[in-house]
Amino acid sequence: MKKLKKQFQDSWNNLKNLKVLVATAMFLAAAVILGFLFTIQLTDFIKIGFSSIPNELTALFFGPVVGGIMGGTADILKFIVKPTGAYFFGFTLNAIIGPMIYGVILYHKPFSFWRIFIAKLIVALVVNLLLGTYWLSILYGKGFLALLPARFIKQVITVPIDSILFYFVAKGLIRTRVLERILE
Repeated sequence: MKKLKKQFQDSWNNLKNLKVLVATAMFLAAAVILGFLFTIQLTDFIKIGFSSIPNELTALFFGPVVGGIMGGTADILKFIVKPTGAYFFGFTLNAIIGPMIYGVILYHKPFSFWRIFIAKLIVALVVNLLLGTYWLSILYGKGFLALLPARFIKQVITVPIDSILFYFVAKGLIRTRVLERILE
């Protein structure tokens, strides 16, 4: 429990660092651009996109607090830039909780594919599948169990792909030390 508290304190302290805020703003801009240009709305209930990668990178490098704030801000900005349906706070809550989970699992921890996969799996099950489906059932008046199968299949397909993609993007940033140079 002390490690978790320290993780949140360290992440909170990152908010006082101007260079961290600038790097987070760059990730935020990337998330909005990816959300605007590279999101495909398959149905009212299923969309595929890559805008979560900057959220996850923010959580990996700067922790759960910065990741959660960035995720919520990105969700609202993406809605302002390109609204898809009605605004619903539940999805913004998901956008905050997801990066916080990534931050808890990845921040100040050894970098590995399996750690990323586990984080993706937890977010997919808890945030995307359970909470996301619940929000959609409220928003559209559809039964939770009626929406669940298609959303489950999407998660089964996307979790391994997203894990591999995120692993290689993060590994590339770590290997090239881009963030270390920005934060110097």
